[in-house]
Amino acid sequence: MKKTALLSLMALSSLNAFAAPTTVTLEVPTMNCLTCPYTVKKALRNVEGVSKAEVTFETKLAVVTFDDEKTTVKVLIEATTNAGYPSTIKE
Repeated sequence: MKKTALLSLMALSSLNAFAAPTTVTLEVPTMNCLTCPYTVKKALRNVEGVSKAEVTFETKLAVVTFDDEKTTVKVLIEATTNAGYPSTIKE
């Protein structure tokens, strides 16, 4: 019985290891200087579950890779907004 429970627990915990990361592109139109992307990137990287954030001034876009079990797009948008740079999902 204990062996079955242990195997079940191991199987369930390994499911997260195979979860694919989620990527979203956010438009950040209020970035108006070359240092703005650093602030936006820092705000996004501080969100739990974010594994990668690439922010570009020229395109005013942030491409964010994250674990959707730990955070949401709404939280990412709140993070940029709280840093002074409101964002929206790029359609």
